[in-house]
Order: sequence, then C-alpha cells, then structure tokens
Amino acid sequence: MAGEEVSAVSPSHGDSSDGRMAPQAQDRAGGSSEVAAGGDKPWHCYDTVFLNAKAGMSGVDKEKVQKVVYEMSKGSRYFENEQRKEAILQQRIEKFREQAAKISTTKLAETKAAVDRRILELEASRNLDKTWMHVDMDAFYAAVETVEDVSLSCKPMAVGGMSMICTANYEARKFGVRAAMPGFIACKLCPDLVLIKPNFEKYTHYSELTRQVFRLYDKNFIARSLDEAYLDITEFCRTESIAPAEVAERLRKDVFEKTKLTCSAGVAANRLLAKVCSDINKPNGQFVLESDREKIMEFVSKLPIRKVSGIGKVTERLLKDVLSINMCSDLIENRYLISALFSTISTDFFLSVGLGIGASEAPHEEQRKSISNERTFSPTSDANILGKILGDLAESLSEDMIKENLQGRTLTLKLKTSTFEVRSRAVSVQHFISSKKEIESLAIKLLKAELPISLRLLGVRVSQFKEDDPSQKSIASFLKDISDAAVKDDDLEHDYDEQTPYLSDTDRDTSCKHTADQWTQDDRCSLCGERISSEYPTLRQEHEDFHFALKIQQQDSVNQLEVSKRSIGKRPITQSSDRGTKKSAKNRNSIESYFAKN
Repeated sequence: MAGEEVSAVSPSHGDSSDGRMAPQAQDRAGGSSEVAAGGDKPWHCYDTVFLNAKAGMSGVDKEKVQKVVYEMSKGSRYFENEQRKEAILQQRIEKFREQAAKISTTKLAETKAAVDRRILELEASRNLDKTWMHVDMDAFYAAVETVEDVSLSCKPMAVGGMSMICTANYEARKFGVRAAMPGFIACKLCPDLVLIKPNFEKYTHYSELTRQVFRLYDKNFIARSLDEAYLDITEFCRTESIAPAEVAERLRKDVFEKTKLTCSAGVAANRLLAKVCSDINKPNGQFVLESDREKIMEFVSKLPIRKVSGIGKVTERLLKDVLSINMCSDLIENRYLISALFSTISTDFFLSVGLGIGASEAPHEEQRKSISNERTFSPTSDANILGKILGDLAESLSEDMIKENLQGRTLTLKLKTSTFEVRSRAVSVQHFISSKKEIESLAIKLLKAELPISLRLLGVRVSQFKEDDPSQKSIASFLKDISDAAVKDDDLEHDYDEQTPYLSDTDRDTSCKHTADQWTQDDRCSLCGERISSEYPTLRQEHEDFHFALKIQQQDSVNQLEVSKRSIGKRPITQSSDRGTKKSAKNRNSIESYFAKN
C-alpha cells in the first residue's frame, strides 16, 4: 500500500479513459444534450432520489418512474427547488474538479505518508471481538395497518396522503411507490394504490412491543427510530453458547410471535456493516457477515458507496463525478486524492468505510440532548394559521418536557418553505424553559422575523438541558474561543454534507452553517470542550445551534456597547433625542434587537 506509485491529477480526472467526460457527468454538467437539443426524453437527465431502489423495488421500471416523476413535477415549486439544488451541486462539483486538477505530484507525495499512517492507525483500531445486530422492521407502518386490517395484505397500499407518503407495502413498491414520495405521484405510478392516514399512536404501541423483545437480547439496545435498533449480542451469544445466525433467527421469530410483524436482521462486527447487512435479504430475512478481516474486505469491495449509511445523494455525486468512485473499495484506491480534497473528518470516514471499520463499542452519548416536535401541512402564508400551529407544537413539546422533567436554554425553529427550502433559526436565553408560554413566545419571535413567508413545515426543538449546559463562561472568553476556532474562508463555502458525510442531504440556511472543524479528533467541541460522538450528527447540530445563538447574543451585546460609546462621544447625554431613545430601547434586549422585524 505504501509503495504504490503516485501521480498528479490531470484536469480530466474522473472522466472516461479517453479524456472525455463520463456520460452522466456530461448530462449533469451541461443539462443533458437532449434537453439542449429539444430531445423527446428530457427526463433522462432528471436526477431524482426516487430512483434509488429500496427493498422490494429491484424489478421496477426505473425509466418509467423517472418519466412520471419528471412529468408530474415540472413547473412545480418542488421541481424549481430541485433544479436550484442541482445547480448548486454542479457548481461544487466543478469547483472540486478544479481543485483536483491543481493538485501536484509533490502535494500528493506529502499527503501519502500521512494517509498511509492513518490507515495503519485505523487498522489497529479494528475490533473483531464484538457482534452487533441491526434489526429493521419491514415496511413498518404499512405492516401495522395490514395486521389491523388483513384485507390490505394483497393490495398496493401506502401510509400517508396526497402530499407525502411515509411508507409503502411491498405490493406498492413493485410499481415504484416508496417513502418520501408525494402521494399524487404515487397514485400516477399505481392507480389502484390505497392511501391510509397515519396513526402514530398505533405505531408507537407496536414499536414498544418490538422493544420488549429486543431487551431480552440486549437490555441496553440502541433505538434509532420506531422501526429499527442496534443490539450488541456479544454477551448473549457467549452466555447462551449459540451462533449469531441462530440469535438473529430466534429474535425475528420472537418479534413475529409478539407482534405478527416481520423484520430483517444484519449481523456484523460493527454497527456500520450490520446496518448494511440488514438490507441484503429484506423482507423477512437476515444476513451474517463473519468477523474475519479478509471476509469483511471482500464484502466491502463489492459494496456500492450509496449503500453505506452516511453517504447521501450529494456526497455520492461528489465522489462519482469528481473521482469516479462507485464502490467502497474505490475509496482506498483514491485515498490520497480524497485526503487532498476533503476535510480530515470526512477523510477518516471515507477510509473507515473503505476498510469496513465502524463503531464496535457502545456509544458514549446515551443521554438525551434535545427534544423536538414538527408538523407538515398544506403551504400557507397566513400568519394566524402559522401562529396556531406553533402554539400546538409548543403545547405538545411542553407536555413531553414536563413528563421527562426537562428544561432547556436553546430553542431552534425549523422552517420549510413552500419552495422546499429548509431554514433553521436558533435563540438562547439566560434561564431554563419548559412551559408552553415560554416556548411559544420565543418561537413566535423567530417566526415574526421571517414574515411574510409561505411555509409547509414548522418544527420546534429545545436543547441545552440543565445537566449539560456548557455556557458558563465570560463573554471575553467565549469570543476568544470563537476567534481561536475560526476556519478558513474556503471551508465556509462547503455545505454541511461535504464537511460531515454522516449527515443526510439536508439544506441548511447559510446563517446557521457550521463546519466539522468545530469538532476535534477526539470528538470534543473546540468551543466548550463537551464531547459528542460523530455517530450523533443530530446532537452535534443541536450543540452547534446553541453556540450559534449564544454568539449572536454576545455580538449584539458588543454592538450595543459600541452604540453607547458612539452616543456618548457625539453628544451630551442631556441632549438625547427621541430617535436616540428609541435606538436604546431597541437594543435593550439582545434577542429582541436581533430578531425584531425590520
């Protein structure tokens, strides 16, 4: 590995061997030759997430799905938003290509030693003594509805509405219907589709039944959602003297007897591989990957990068279109270029994936870091309706916080516009909150700063609870930490997905962006020292929201001080005008001054 020959990247790196751009990259870069020429198949260049096959969709006519999605979407706000995101992504791809073309042989040679040393370190951390199982319920919401109403068993059915589908059963998936797809598109693909209104109280009940089974095998299992969980079955296999495959078989049988629902399981030496394995023999199946390095490397070499949790649509496109990386083994073959182009944290993640190395120890962060609630609705710009929704969300969130005896200092408002743009706004207060009145008041202030606006989703999250509040430091100390942790301007141009591939492809408003450089290699926040594992991107985001809100308050305090100094220097205090009085009142409260509507 250390003796491989290294050469500089040519400007056409990532293109076909004869120097021409690969067809897919050419279509994306130029908007497809057919579109430019007025061809009769413009949907061929329309890149949609709905083409990524889920379990039960292997025989779907992808071109038909692509055409229907294109025809049903074009001209809509969703379509325009997808075009906007595609244009931004293409700009990033071109920028990465330019950076790759400028990498010299000398630069790669300097990178080579550090990368090979890092691979040796990762290999030394490989743990083959653990046995992890990832359990994923099969089409969970749809399956629960079928258990309650057996007449749905042979019908194509989806849970959701005309706006969005939560999940679809395997009969519907044969037509290309899948989760996160708008219901009106799903009905076009499958005219006989039966739509069932979601009932989360019902799904939560069945989820708890499955968890009762999980606790028999690992009392400290990690629930990732209502329908999936990780179990460390190392000790169970040892004490019961049975093989992992038998444990998976027994657990699946117990879940079915308890709930009449089927599930799929994947077993491997770490959680990253276990999750991949659980998808191989879906539905109602299992796959066990032996804890042997050679077997793992062989398995990973044939694994497409998109199959790995943490590599989403954007990261996949960057790797494919810039470096021609399609399989996980390509990550190791292109390790020097990856190190030269991506951040240290991203590089470590890609190298770990290429080696089949993932987390094998129980996560350090078990403690809840935030609590949230959100709601999707028909697009509206009516301030009264939006205020009513926020009131309902605040009431529900407050009830949950009181039940769990939680109080927090940071409130984050999530907004999705009618054009599908996702924004987040955060504010931190000096006291801890949990009541509906306090939550609603802060959320309304954040919302008012955005009006007028047409929204289709609102969400409220409270974080920075009493037991994990890192904010007890002086303004001067905090501002010094901010300065010390400053990142290069070039890094700020990359979005969240590039810097941290563990996250899904989610838009974040530029005012709330953070970079992976805020986190040290030992998973500590460079601003306050709190440790949050990279396995918890959502917790990290909430922690960053807190610092962002606190930074705004400190900046406003500094601005207020500067205003006062200028006022004193320019005129006697006794001659203060009405305008000066209003200005002082406006800056009296830092939160009000920042979020007040112009």
